[in-house]
This record gives sequence, structure tokens and C-alpha cells, in this order.
Amino acid sequence: MTEIKELSQFLALDVRLDVKALALQQTLGLTGTTDGRHLLINTPCIVKNLCQLLNDGQNSVAKDASLALINLSADEDVIPALLAEATNIVEHMLKIISNPEHNLADPACMVLSNLTRTKLGSEKVFQSMEGNLDKYIDIFCQEKYNKKGARLHYLASVLSNLSQLPAARSYILDPSRSCLQRLVSFTDYKDSICRRGAILGLIKNCCFETDHHEFLLSEAVDLLPKLLIPLAGPEEFDEEDNDKLPIDLQYLGEEKTREPDPDIRKMLLEALTQLCATKFGREYLRSKNTYVILRELHKWEKNENVLVVLEHLVNILIRFEHEIGHDNLKEIEVPDEITEKFYALEPAL
Repeated sequence: MTEIKELSQFLALDVRLDVKALALQQTLGLTGTTDGRHLLINTPCIVKNLCQLLNDGQNSVAKDASLALINLSADEDVIPALLAEATNIVEHMLKIISNPEHNLADPACMVLSNLTRTKLGSEKVFQSMEGNLDKYIDIFCQEKYNKKGARLHYLASVLSNLSQLPAARSYILDPSRSCLQRLVSFTDYKDSICRRGAILGLIKNCCFETDHHEFLLSEAVDLLPKLLIPLAGPEEFDEEDNDKLPIDLQYLGEEKTREPDPDIRKMLLEALTQLCATKFGREYLRSKNTYVILRELHKWEKNENVLVVLEHLVNILIRFEHEIGHDNLKEIEVPDEITEKFYALEPAL
């Protein structure tokens, strides 16, 4: 422990470069083991010093400091210590992400993504944003916000993790803010599976809020086509079926391909299943001919886990409402074959 304390003294901006670089290499090595991470996290000033080194003038030093913080934050056992007030780690990361000239914005997003996997981390990050989640959604939606080439894809994971908090979902679903309207455009984002998948995770979490189903399916958000387009293929439908589909799904063309990742296809179907928890949602999905998209998907789909969710969703949609018998499936006790999946998928931290 004495050696670790001595090591921490050399992790400072004003230390000679060669000494600082050597100390940082030793620190980075320690973050690769469980024992090493616990030694570091129990040493005063280590995390604070690493955060300060993110602004070191030598790029290699700043990068190694960011890698050390990523490794530390990936260990859930050390997250409570990382979040201690003295470290200010969350504030440091948010400041870097907000700075369009900082070249470590991507590692900062990764650190926050790791921290927000826990409830404590999510609450701390949401609190540190000081009720201004809009600011970070704006940053996320500007693909060229960072002038140093950072893509900020992992900011999607941060937003998705935050959406597991009821307070964050309430913020995102506030019709006066237009948060969700800006985020739903990324459900079919081709350049990053991380960005696409995480935003779908956020949307799925929001779909658990049954009081907001009418808003989610309204023209303001227009969520249904955003969920169906990635599931649709190049199939052509007759005029009657085609006319019932949302306008965005009509005449997709023979070049149309489906979402290639099975986990994301499963999430899309889970979000649609949540929308079927309410009578309004079920009737809306039926009225927009959702079934024909799911029917063609069923012919194409090979993944067993996806097929289970798909068949469950189809089973709900093909039933008559008098067979289901209730407006909101979450408010009453109904047969397992209809509702067993709803609670299993609830957002949890």
C-alpha cells in the first residue's frame, strides 16, 4: 500500500514526463487485475489524479489515464468508491463530453457508460446533469459535435442506462421537451450497432410507461414505423395490405434489408410487445397492419430467441379484444401466455 501511495504522487500534471509516464504505465497495469483495482481505489487521490491527467498536454499520458479509468469503472465492486464526492469523476467526464475540442470524449462516454450500469451510478450521473438531460441529448444528436473526431456512440449507452430510472423516463417522455422525438431517428442508424442498440434499449424502457402509449404512438413521436422499418424486408404486399401500413413502410423496395443483429431484432419486438400492454396500443398496431410485417419476419427469422418473442407478440395481435378482456394487461392478473413476458422485461438496475 505504501508503494501505491508513492505511485499516486507521480500522477500529477506538474511531474516530469518520463516519471509520470512510468507511474501511469504501472497504474494501468494494476487496473487489469481485481486486486490491483482494489489497491488503487483504496488509495487517496488516485482517481482524482487520473481525472486531472485527462487534460495532460501529452496525448499518450492523457490516453493512458483514460484507459485506467475505463478499467476501474468496468468493475462494479469499485464503482461506489469511484463515485465518492472527492473524486468528482462524473463531473470530469461530463465536462469532457461537453467540450467539442476535447479528444478524449469517447473514453469519457465509456466511463459514464460503465458507471451507469449500476443504480447508484445512474442516479449520480442524472443528478450531476442538473436537470439538463436535453443538453446531452443535443450533443448526442449532433454527429459532428466533437471537432477532434470523437463519435460519442457510447453516450447512447449512458442515455439508455439512465432510462432505467423512473425520473429519467419521466424527463424523456415529457411531451414539452421533444427528447424522444430526436432519439427515435437512431433506430435504423447504420454506422454504429452501439448507438442503434442502446437507443432501442431506451425506447423499450419508455414503452413500459403505459400512460404514455398514446403519446408514443402519436404523430409527435411516430414510434411505430421506427420500430417496424428495421424488421421489414423487401417483400411486396397487395394493394389492400399496403395501404393499411404506415406510409413509411409502403414500397420499401427490393433493396430493403432487415436489422442484422438478432439481439436488436429481439429488442424491437420486445418494445412492440410492451405497446400491446394497453388496448389502445394493441388496436393501433392492428390498424396499421403490423401483423403483415411480423408474418414476413417470421418466415425469414432463424434465431430461436427472437422467434419466441415474435410468436408471443403475434399471439397477442391475432386475438380479439373480447378474448383478452382488459384495457391494460399490467393492471390485472391474466393468463400467463399473454403477460408472462411483460414483467420479465421490466427495466432494472
